[in-house]
Amino acid sequence: MKKILYAVQATGNGHITRARLMAEVFKKLGLTVDWVFTGRAKDELFDMEPFGDFRCFQGLTFNIRQGRIAYVATAVNNNIFRFIRDILDFSFDGYDLVINDFEPVTAWAAKRQGIKTIGLSHQMAFHKTIPVAGRNWLAEKILKNFAPVDMPIGLHWSDFNQSMLPPIIDNRAGVASRNLNKVLVYFPFCDVNKLINWFAPFENIEFHIFHGTNRSSDYSNIHLHHFSRHHFQRKQQECGSIITGAGFELPSEAIQMGHKLMVLPLAGQMEQQSNALALAQIDRAMVVNQFNHEELKLWLQKAQPNPKKYPDVALELAKWLVSRKKESLESLSKRLWAEFHLNEYDKSTQVA
Repeated sequence: MKKILYAVQATGNGHITRARLMAEVFKKLGLTVDWVFTGRAKDELFDMEPFGDFRCFQGLTFNIRQGRIAYVATAVNNNIFRFIRDILDFSFDGYDLVINDFEPVTAWAAKRQGIKTIGLSHQMAFHKTIPVAGRNWLAEKILKNFAPVDMPIGLHWSDFNQSMLPPIIDNRAGVASRNLNKVLVYFPFCDVNKLINWFAPFENIEFHIFHGTNRSSDYSNIHLHHFSRHHFQRKQQECGSIITGAGFELPSEAIQMGHKLMVLPLAGQMEQQSNALALAQIDRAMVVNQFNHEELKLWLQKAQPNPKKYPDVALELAKWLVSRKKESLESLSKRLWAEFHLNEYDKSTQVA
């Protein structure tokens, strides 16, 4: 195999985090990869060294207002003419394999040119039968048509008796601190003052909020942090609990590291509503739908769960993608989930 094109939706940091791991294993395998990112300007991206001389396009992005997708603002603020021009101008010359992580420009360009594309993302799991909440016609159409591919490979926290893969996360990360008085908070789309007001009454708990700012919170127990992958990982190790939206990447890391998890899904966002339902079904998170002091107090008193180590999905998947004699996706799925269940940490790590 000569060259790979890998396109990533960059509006959420989770997609980029997954791409970093794939970049690392492709490099180990001696493969050449060109990276494309859309949804954010190049100067808004950080910690992008693993991707070399990557390309950026405007793409499409969603507007979030007060914790809810604003569909009208989304339609108005996206430059659909530039989006179409980028699709028409994109060239796939010289690529032997095209991989897409929910990225619309190259997905639609490939569809237009008849280029076979592999879709690799959590969103691809919605092509299967999985727990779904907040279902509506528009949301389903967006999930299944935002970035069309020929071969969808879905990632999820369980296989739900489908041919899906475990999350692609760094399985070298250690177990989280057992200090439940330190809480990591990641809510980039929420007003930071609302978060501060939610946590202010809990003076004995140390909250570390990643919100793209280093300003003071006026509370000795509430710390605000700028976005940095290295700094985030360090605080993630120090904290025993995480409060976040119902995305996919961070809850995956929480399951592996053994964080106690509270999620507040974006209102009107079928993907996050479904993620929250799935986390509740596998008993890995407390789900809340609004900022509530009583529910937060109850959650803070809960014990920390056992960590569960995922296999090295990135490496196994990369080898599978470039293999000339592929095993079936069903076989790969069964093999990786079997390894996941064998890797579960001993229950003696459970907090009493």
